[in-house]
Amino acid sequence: MGLSFSQRRPEIKPYTIPPQSGASFLLKKDEYLKITDPLGQQVADLFCFNADDLSESLSSGRSIDYNDQIFLTTGHRLYSQRSTPLLEILADTCGRHDFLMTPCSLRMFQIIAGNDDYHPSCHENLCKAFSPHGINPDHISTTFNIFMNVTVSPEGKLEILTPKSKAGDFILFKALTDLVIGLTACSHEESNNGTFKPINYQIATSLKDLN
Repeated sequence: MGLSFSQRRPEIKPYTIPPQSGASFLLKKDEYLKITDPLGQQVADLFCFNADDLSESLSSGRSIDYNDQIFLTTGHRLYSQRSTPLLEILADTCGRHDFLMTPCSLRMFQIIAGNDDYHPSCHENLCKAFSPHGINPDHISTTFNIFMNVTVSPEGKLEILTPKSKAGDFILFKALTDLVIGLTACSHEESNNGTFKPINYQIATSLKDLN
């Protein structure tokens, strides 16, 4: 089932995702998406679906495989589970992002804390953002975790460190097909150096229109 682009943005402006929340939007082929960390050290989880067929979505495994790289940056492409190129990274002022970790979820926080307390999460925020498009929460898989700093030891142990992003750092994508994008300002304390901050994004049909 495809989606209409009749809801596309009527104006080009920076949009802000408040701390611990998310958004979704349509991104047309050849449009540009700029995601900025306005204050520094804030992660943004990104997931996307093919707007013409919502059963096709972003694949961490395919993207890592085809780029021969776990740390994707300028010049790399993000692929679907069907090997369709979805997004290309045109510019990246931070240079460190993660494509191994799934989005934080309520159950993850409960398992770690050993209780049933509520905690905001990227998975919940992506579910809310994608719900107007009829997307099943179970179809949201491993996100491209922008500005997230994850290291891998020679033995394969993962460690989440403070993001390397500084205030104003950004990553710039070009859409290679029509997409439904979900984007969050991450809710995980460990990923964001203990604080929660906003994430900005901007969409344009021309690079000269981006701030």
